[in-house]
Amino acid sequence: MWVDTHCHLDAAEFAADRDAVVARARAAGVVLQVIPAVEAANFDAVRELAQRHGLAYALGIHPLYVGRAADEDLERLADELRRRRDDPRLVAVGEIGLDLFVAGLDLERQRRFYLAQLALARDAGLPVILHVRRSADLLLHGLRRVDVPGGIAHAFNGSDAQAAQFAALGLRLGFGGAMSFERALQIRRLAAVLPEHVPVLETDAPDIPPQWLYRSAAERAAGARPGRNEPAELPRIAGTLAGLRGWTPEHTAAVTTANAFAALPRLAALKAGPSS
Repeated sequence: MWVDTHCHLDAAEFAADRDAVVARARAAGVVLQVIPAVEAANFDAVRELAQRHGLAYALGIHPLYVGRAADEDLERLADELRRRRDDPRLVAVGEIGLDLFVAGLDLERQRRFYLAQLALARDAGLPVILHVRRSADLLLHGLRRVDVPGGIAHAFNGSDAQAAQFAALGLRLGFGGAMSFERALQIRRLAAVLPEHVPVLETDAPDIPPQWLYRSAAERAAGARPGRNEPAELPRIAGTLAGLRGWTPEHTAAVTTANAFAALPRLAALKAGPSS
């Protein structure tokens, strides 16, 4: 049994074959996916997909979307968290965080939305799913100010010290397709040496394709179709983690699933799959 802790199943890239994507994932043993929202406009979409397919979802406003978000969207998020508080498929507040990689973003607005959403997660008793891109220290600062019940630092690519601090605050660290690239030295080293209770698996599909799906700029220019990532790739991604740690596939599945359930406790009750 595999758990994809981060998949944007609502993305336009899946519009033509979304049901088949879910079916392929289940055939590959990926029985649960977490679908995080990125803005208020897709709150309903992620919830409805989770309900339809027996998956899980998170509600939040992504740092790349706060520039076009209205201040009232935070109130809408608060209202949705209250309305859905008894929905077992709502497992986290996310995807939220900070992005210091993309040029031209308003950092102060990002920080305001991030801290406000941490407070909403705290008040709702929900863990968080964090977007971490060149922003680990600022995210940690926020987590020390606002005590949330754990969660996941998604697509983690920080230092050893930062990894230890997230773990000390009760968060697990997400590893996906980037780990499959031999040049991703720090990610691969962290994946190999972190305490066993820390790593969880994710695809971030349709993004962050693993090495075997990646197309270079030259290949794309020559007409090669970009490789779309999807949840069915998770077991092969897991094989990278198993190889780095010297684990069997069975042990890798058991450990990463247990870690996902610890990070997002409501997931455990969903493991039987879709309900009637």
